[in-house]
Parts: sequence; C-alpha cells; structure tokens
Amino acid sequence: MASHFLSSPEPNQVLFEESSYARKIILNRPHKLNSLRYEMISQILRNLEVYEKDPMVKLLILKGQGRAFCAGGDVVGIILSINEGHWSFGASFYKKQLTLDYLLATSTKPLVSLINGIVMGGGAGLSMNSMFRVVTENTVFAMPEGQIGLFPDVGASYFLSRLPGFVGEYLGLTGARLDGNEMIACGLATHFVLSKDLLLLENALSKVASSDPSTISKVISGFSSKISLKKDSAFRRLETINKCFSRRTVEEILSMLENEAANGDNKWIIQAISSMKSASPTSLKIFLKLIGEGRTKELKDCLIQDYTIVCHMFRRSFNLDIIEGSRAKLFEKGKQPKWEPSKLELVSDEFVDQYFEKVDDDDWEYLQLPARANLAKTWESKL
Repeated sequence: MASHFLSSPEPNQVLFEESSYARKIILNRPHKLNSLRYEMISQILRNLEVYEKDPMVKLLILKGQGRAFCAGGDVVGIILSINEGHWSFGASFYKKQLTLDYLLATSTKPLVSLINGIVMGGGAGLSMNSMFRVVTENTVFAMPEGQIGLFPDVGASYFLSRLPGFVGEYLGLTGARLDGNEMIACGLATHFVLSKDLLLLENALSKVASSDPSTISKVISGFSSKISLKKDSAFRRLETINKCFSRRTVEEILSMLENEAANGDNKWIIQAISSMKSASPTSLKIFLKLIGEGRTKELKDCLIQDYTIVCHMFRRSFNLDIIEGSRAKLFEKGKQPKWEPSKLELVSDEFVDQYFEKVDDDDWEYLQLPARANLAKTWESKL
C-alpha cells in the first residue's frame, strides 16, 4: 500500500466535542464538501469505540461543517492510487468505511445525524442507517454513483430497498436529487427542522440524560417543522414511479419511462431518462440486481456484497468503467465517459453475475464485520 495516500496534510479533518451527555462528531473539510478520507474514518472509529464504552454518554450527534453534511468518499484519491498500481489501497479504504457504516448503524448509543446540506454516497452511508435523520431546507440527497461507473453502495441496497414501492430503484438508477421535504415524504429522513433551529436542537439534545429513543424523538419533534412538497416533485407521482421502476430489467424501465414521457412533458421523467442514458450500463444493471436482493437481506450482508463488487471494480476485473467514469467526470470535469460495454443490451446477466462472486486474488477475502449485539433495525418500522 502506498503510504502517501494515507497522509493527512490537513489538520482537524474531524472535530470531536463533549457536551453534557452527548458526544459530537463533526466532519471538518468544508472546502471539499466534507468528503471522507482514510484518516477521518480511522479517527471516527477510534472515538466511537471510546464513546460506546462510556456509561456517561447517552447519545451521539453527527454533522458536517459548511454547506455539506458529506458529499461522499475520496474517490479521486482512490482512483489516483489505482492508476499507480495500488488497487489494494482502495480496498483497504473501502473496508474501513463500510466497517464504520456498520458500527454506526448498530451503535449501542442512539445516533442523531444532522443533515444540513449536501449528502451523497459515503455521506449517506454514515447517516441513512442512523436512528434519527434530521434534515433541513438546505438538504440535498443523491446517490449518483452510476455516472462515474460505480453504483449506489455503502448499504444503499438495504436502505433504498426499504422505501415505499419502487422509490429506491428510482433514486438509485437515476441519481435523482431530493430536498429535505422529499426525504421526509419517502421516509429517508425522520425529522424536518429549519436550519436556524439546529443549534437550539443540538443544545437540547446535549442535555438529554437518557438513551431512550422515544425521549430523544420527543426532543427533536419539539423543534420540527411541517413539510411542503413542491408542485413538480416526483413524489406527487408515486404511481408513475412504481409503474416504471417495478420492471424486471433496466431496459424495460427505460422503455416505460420513454412511453410516459411521450404522453406528456414531465420534467422529472425527462431528467430520469437522460441520467440513465449517461450512466454506466454495467453500473445500472449491478444496482438493479443488488436492490432486488437487498429487500430480503440484513444490512451486514448488503455491505459485504458491496465490498466484493467494489473490489472487482477497483481491481478492474471485468471492465474499466470506474476508471473511465472518474477520468471524464472528476478529472476532466463534465466529459461523457466511453463505457464498455457501451449499451444496456450488451451487458448480459452472466457478465453482471461475475461482480457478485469472490475476487480471484490470493490475498483477498470477504469483508469481515464485527459481531454486534445491537443489530441494525432502523428501517424495520418503515416497512
């Protein structure tokens, strides 16, 4: 592993604060939209272990500085390491990140994520399985990984598959952006609080001398505001979403969307079609298979599967889409990648299935997640 990919020239990338009964974890790379680096994940893991053992700690608060909660993992750093011949760094990074996601989701201390701003990819992995997911008028959620040849990962096949109907397929295949109101409407978030009230909420939570979820929920509800969906929100058209995204294949979904678009000028449908046509065909098919299986899996199993698929991508086992997508979208900014295979019909089920199998490398093993007494049950009540 190349050690310079682990170096942290930026000090204080995560801040940790103690406040009465609460412990705050504050992502502090605002100039990079709080994207996660290896050392940040390591620091959070170390502190989380301490907090869980401390009987004085009753709850955890997770938030980000600036206009983002967290826009994802440091994909640029991972791709640079792959290009220099170190795909194992990406695997190590990802193993640590997924382990953190799982430990937060199964934490013995209730976790309150204050999602005030952008939350994408790795940021969703940190927050979407927390017990309380507080959003504001500034919140923007998306899982646009297909645009760079990746796929909605970090347990997305677990939490997206538990949304009503086929909303999860819609979000994962199109990378559609949701505001805080829409996140409440579909169940991705638990509370809507105006950003001006967040500090007051934090102070109130810090004084809660109990880990009882109903007590914490009551405190947050005291600061909550009513939501209001925009007239053009796709969530006013759930019937159409379910009709189109319930199809068995990506090709059928796209065909249904095109039929709907022909029947009327629906802006969200046009955007969905455009996004799917510009994403990696392989990524779309991987995600549709993943979310279908995720409906009947535990979070732990979804994360283990994510790790296997990502390792294949980083290792370039079957194609170079993650490298090509990152080149076009992240390094050269805004270019259209040349995907291989280039069309949906060229991506066979057999080709997709390979990504779900063991990586053929002597040093590789399946992701091992620690045994936890407190299983991830955050989403059970939403079903």
